[in-house]
Amino acid sequence: MGMSGGRGTAERLVVIGGDAAGMSAASQARRMRGPGELEIVAFERGHFTSYSACGIPYWVGGDVAGRDQLIARTPEEHRARGIDLRLRTEVTEIDVERQRVRARDVDSGAESWTSYDKLVIATGARPIRPDMPGADAPGVHGVQTLDDGQDLLDSLARTRGGSEPARAVVVGAGYIGVEMAEALINRGYEVTVVNRGSEPMSTLDPDMGRLVHKAMEDLGITMVDDAAVTKALTGQDGRVRAVATQDAEYPADVVVLGIGVRPETTLAKAAGLPLGHHHGLLTDLAMRVRGHENIWAGGDCVEVLDLVSGQERHIALGTHANKHGQIIGTNVGGGYATFPGVVGTAVSKVCDLEIARTGLREKDARRVGLRFETVVIESTSRAGYYPGASPMTVKMLAEHRTGRLLGVQIVGREGAAKRVDIAAVALTAGMTVEQMTALDLGYAPPFSPVWDPVLVAARKAAAKVRAGTVQGPSDGAGGTA
Repeated sequence: MGMSGGRGTAERLVVIGGDAAGMSAASQARRMRGPGELEIVAFERGHFTSYSACGIPYWVGGDVAGRDQLIARTPEEHRARGIDLRLRTEVTEIDVERQRVRARDVDSGAESWTSYDKLVIATGARPIRPDMPGADAPGVHGVQTLDDGQDLLDSLARTRGGSEPARAVVVGAGYIGVEMAEALINRGYEVTVVNRGSEPMSTLDPDMGRLVHKAMEDLGITMVDDAAVTKALTGQDGRVRAVATQDAEYPADVVVLGIGVRPETTLAKAAGLPLGHHHGLLTDLAMRVRGHENIWAGGDCVEVLDLVSGQERHIALGTHANKHGQIIGTNVGGGYATFPGVVGTAVSKVCDLEIARTGLREKDARRVGLRFETVVIESTSRAGYYPGASPMTVKMLAEHRTGRLLGVQIVGREGAAKRVDIAAVALTAGMTVEQMTALDLGYAPPFSPVWDPVLVAARKAAAKVRAGTVQGPSDGAGGTA
């Protein structure tokens, strides 16, 4: 087949996307095979590589001093390791038949084809932009890339300095929404969060979302629930000045979109590669694109298996992207590795409130036909008598009859979020709530009560499962608080 550029006998790996999954794959493949055996070309349309998008809200809020701290490995470092990294170069087409990709230089517009023996697609996800007038106006920001973060900081610098406090509207109340609300509060803005759902954090059940709602209001954030933004209104200078819902207008010097992301699979779809229900690429356990021996995909552009529900889902998180990259690089480099799936663990915070979840929500469990019992308990982060003990609410779902753990949600102050890791391990191991009650967890008064909050919930859930099993079937849907 025709190859672009002179080359010897080395195989060529082409990587599309220079962030977590793509560059982890390139780096791992390079560790396994030298430049004489494997030539690596990586395309990245932005200015940066291998950075933490998850850190952007903390950079914007001032917790992280500068952009460079979010960059794990610079383009120069990748090139020094024998990776031909081409920045500001966007792949516009994948030709699966002829094993080549077409790339365009973003600045000059020049296009060229590059052939591959092996291809890695790591195109990430794109922020969902509401389909409404004014969505692209200056002052309306997504926060997906370091370029986005810099644009937002530049926008914030423009809006400060008047006698009145500047006003910010955050659209959406998921992870990015609540984290950006905190960042803007830290910057001294008056913050309004406009949320489609009945409570913030739709990744939680509504009863737990209510706790987040109250805490955000206590921080001085104006919460507007059950409201969809219909347009962004602009001033005479063309910049955003407010957002409108069906019922009201909310003045804004800056608007941040936190509605979530979708897999960026435009290229893959055009190339006829298999996509799932959530528009993410479908891979096998080795992260190979299904039906394509020499194409791999990983990171935010793929769908992953949920080990609890048995269904594919889309989760955009740096932890998964880095694991995918390691696995792809190992397989491309001639080794063997697999990615078994996820249980859906995520943590977040808004000021001193910590939010955590893993496994299934009530509606997830119902959707896949599981019957379950639920318990909600109140506990503390440390022994009640130890200074600094703070309240914590734990919700647990266990399967009816079997008692298998299905999901855990935690809302509390310091020490709450990382407790979810106990549940993540239990879910991965397929443990029952009864088995969890015997877990030998670390205890001393500064760290937890004698019964850790997660174990208190497990005890209560185990008792409920036993009672439910003795009584026989309850209602068809399951799930009683």
